Amino acid sequence: MAGTVRRGGQIAWAGLKLGVAVLRLRRRAPERLPAYVSATLVGLGTTFVKLGQGLSLRWDLLPVPYREALSRLHSDVPAFPAEQARRSVEQAFGAPVDALFASFDDRALAAASVAQIHPARMHDGRDVVVKITRPGIHAQVQADLRLLRRTVRVAQWLWPPLTRHRPLELVDELGAFLRDEIDMRHEAQNMRRMARVLDALPGITQPHVVEPYAARDVMVQDRSHGTRLEAAYGTAAAPALARELLDAYVHQLFGAGVFHADPHPGNLFFFDDGRLCLHDFGSIGVLDPASRLALGGMVEAIAADDAEGVLDAAIALGFFPPQVERRSHVREIHLILAEMASRPLAEWSIAEAIWRVARIGQGAGFRLPSHLLALIRTLFLVENTLRALDPDLDLMGSLSAQASDIADIADASRPGGNRPLAMRLARTARQLPQIATDLLRQAQLSDGRPALSVHHHGLAPTHEALARTGNRLALALVTLGLYVSGALLSLHSDGPQVFGHLPVMAVLAFTAAGLLSLRLVMAIARSGHL
Repeated sequence: MAGTVRRGGQIAWAGLKLGVAVLRLRRRAPERLPAYVSATLVGLGTTFVKLGQGLSLRWDLLPVPYREALSRLHSDVPAFPAEQARRSVEQAFGAPVDALFASFDDRALAAASVAQIHPARMHDGRDVVVKITRPGIHAQVQADLRLLRRTVRVAQWLWPPLTRHRPLELVDELGAFLRDEIDMRHEAQNMRRMARVLDALPGITQPHVVEPYAARDVMVQDRSHGTRLEAAYGTAAAPALARELLDAYVHQLFGAGVFHADPHPGNLFFFDDGRLCLHDFGSIGVLDPASRLALGGMVEAIAADDAEGVLDAAIALGFFPPQVERRSHVREIHLILAEMASRPLAEWSIAEAIWRVARIGQGAGFRLPSHLLALIRTLFLVENTLRALDPDLDLMGSLSAQASDIADIADASRPGGNRPLAMRLARTARQLPQIATDLLRQAQLSDGRPALSVHHHGLAPTHEALARTGNRLALALVTLGLYVSGALLSLHSDGPQVFGHLPVMAVLAFTAAGLLSLRLVMAIARSGHL
C-alpha cells in the first residue's frame, strides 16, 4: 500500500511539474516542450516510456515535433542478471535451460526497457535468440495503468474541458497497446500470421518462432545474421532493395490484407543475396477485403487526379461518413491533388495525400480508428525508407504501372473474388426472387403499404446541445432555489449566526449558489454562446 501511494505521488508530482512547464514554455519556448515531455516520461519508468511510444503512433492527436520526440523514447536500463533470465526460461517452459538448448549465452545480446535478448543454439544446431521480459514488469504495468486512470479522472474533475478529448479512452487504448507489447505470445502470434504472407514472396523473409517455445514471458525465434538496411543507403544495391520492399508491401496491403506496421529502418535488414528481412512483429495491421479494394481505388484515383474517386474511396475506407457535403469535400481534395501535381514526381507522396484527405473538415477532436492510423503510419514509413534507398524513385509512376495488377490482387482477395464474373452475376441473379418475395411479404403485412426505414444522420450534435441546455436549466433552477432559500433564511435569526446577525445556513446557501452560478457562467463562456 505504501508503495502504491508513493508511486501515485510520483506520477501526480511529475504531471504537476509537466503542467507548470507547459504553462511556462508554451509562449516563450514551445520548441522545448517535446523534449521536456519525453524527459518526464523517461523519469517515470518503463510503463510511461512504452506509453509514450504508443502515443507517438497517434498521428491524429499530436503535432510532428511531439511524435518525433516520443518515437525516439528509450530508457537506459542495464541487463538483468543471467540467473533471473535462466529462471524465467525454466518457469516458462518447465525444463532446465541446459535441456532446452545445446548452448545458452548468459551475456545479453541487447537489453531494452521491456525485454532482453540472449543468443542460444538448439540441439539440432540452429542458431536462435531467446527474448525474455523483465521480471515483475506485468505487475508494474498493471499498477501504473490503474494509477494513471485515477490521475486522469482527477484531472478531468479539476478541468472539465479535458473530457472533450476523451482521455480515459486514450489511456485504455494505450494500455491495450502496452499489454500486447509485454506479452511474447502476442508477438509470436503476429509472427506466425506474417509468415504465411511473407514466406510466399521470394525477395523478403522474416525470423520464425521456434515452436513450441512461445510463452507470456519468453519467446525463442530464429537468429537473423543480416545487415541493417541503413548500410545499403547510397550503394548500387539500394534501388533493387527499394523495388523488393515496394513489391512486398503491395502484396501485403492489397493481396494478403495483413502487413508489418512498423517498417522503420531499424526493423529492416538485408542479406548478401539481395533479400530483405523484417524484424519486430509487435505491431501488425489488418485490412478487410473491402478496405483493400478501397485503398487500391484511392491510389488509382490519386494517380488519375480524380477527386470524386478519392472521396468515394475515403468513404469506403471509413475516413468520412456516407452523408458528407460532397461538393466541399471534392473541392478540398482537388486542391490537395493540384498541390501534389505541382511537385516533381520524385516528391509525390501517397501517404501524405491520404493523410491530408483524412483530415478534411476535422476539428480539434479529430480521431481516426487505430487500424486506419496503423495504415497511414505504415505508408509514411515505407515511403521514407523507399526514398532513402532510391531518392529518384517515381513512386506514383511505379504504382500506376501496377494499377491493373493491384486491382486484380485486391479483387481476387475478397470473398468470391476468384470466381468468374459470370458466376458472381448468376449468384446475385438467383438472390433477386428472394429479395422480391421479402418486399411483397412486408407490403402484405403493412396493408399494402411497404414500410420504409429512414435513418437520419447528423442528429448527434443536436442531441448533445439539447442535453447541455437541459443540464444548464436544471442547474439554474437549483441555483435560483438556493438564492431564494438563503434570502428566506436570512430573515430569521434562529440557530448560529455569523457577521453579527446572518444565520450560518443562509451563508451556506448563498455560498453554494455563488459556486453554482460561477460554474454556469464558465460553461456558457466556454461554449461561446449566451
